[in-house]
Amino acid sequence: MRSPAPAPQEPAAGDVGARLMLAALCVVWGSTWPIMRIALNEVPPFTMRTISVFVGGLMLLAICRIKRRSLRLRGAKTFVHVAIASMLNVASFSVFSTFAQLSAATSRVAILSYTMPIWAVILAWIFLRERPTGLQPIAIGLCAAGLAVLIYPLAATGIPIGILLALCTGVSWAAGTVYLKWARLDIDAMAIATWQVAFALIVITACMLIFEGGPALQTAHTDGLVATVMAGVLGTGTAYGLWFSIIRRLPAMTASLGVLGSPVIGVISSVLILGERPTPADIVGFALILAACACALLTRSGPALPPPGEALLADSAKPLSVAPVRQHAASSRSAGRPEGR
Repeated sequence: MRSPAPAPQEPAAGDVGARLMLAALCVVWGSTWPIMRIALNEVPPFTMRTISVFVGGLMLLAICRIKRRSLRLRGAKTFVHVAIASMLNVASFSVFSTFAQLSAATSRVAILSYTMPIWAVILAWIFLRERPTGLQPIAIGLCAAGLAVLIYPLAATGIPIGILLALCTGVSWAAGTVYLKWARLDIDAMAIATWQVAFALIVITACMLIFEGGPALQTAHTDGLVATVMAGVLGTGTAYGLWFSIIRRLPAMTASLGVLGSPVIGVISSVLILGERPTPADIVGFALILAACACALLTRSGPALPPPGEALLADSAKPLSVAPVRQHAASSRSAGRPEGR
């Protein structure tokens, strides 16, 4: 296996260009949520996801080729590990988040999907015996309070399935992150990301063929088709391309916390584009959950909790107990360059 590229010097935190790219990344990832909702108005869910993952995967493959990254997977064990991680990180995330938007407000789905850092702390505690430290117990409490505030008003008439699927989105994403850390694969991070998208594409395409009989675009108009393609171009290709550059130029803590702006953008763009109106309870719940995620990411001794999409790119040669800032920095060095996404 080709040895990793030499570790570049981590630049100063004052890299204005990288900070501007981080702001752009938040806008890209956040605005992808209402774009997916527009696509789902006319394109069936599995068809929409198949096309968007295919487009995003092509962009990732192009990035790998341009950067001369090796895509070789050595051995059946590595193949199986990456395939399982793909089911959790990409396939499950794509399916759960898509169907969640069909029966819940996009702003709620965006916020609940970003509970991933909390679930990662809990899963690492259960499966890797890593007890929550620092601010992480507070993060778990804040997240529980935020979920209660969001769900309680809905309980009288039954909790929408979309809320449960949105939570499954965050849980599956966290499970994929913990699994990659447990597997400790010594593979180029870009290769892991690209292969996970490829495996997920196979599964989602099979679901499309089984449940929708093939690409169902007969009733789609131009706006639905454009939104479907843009979900792949922005949510996968462009977002990961920006993220690869950012993680090489900014301290990982800055990048991790900066990406927490994505769900905020998701809520704002849902209001502006879709006309959604969050209730006061929604706003309080959103604030509590974002505070919880910030607490989880700020704990230096806790498990590595990548921002959206970074679960695809995690440096699995590092143990989960490495802090977010250290894990991300290690990932950037091992890949010669992160997510999320």
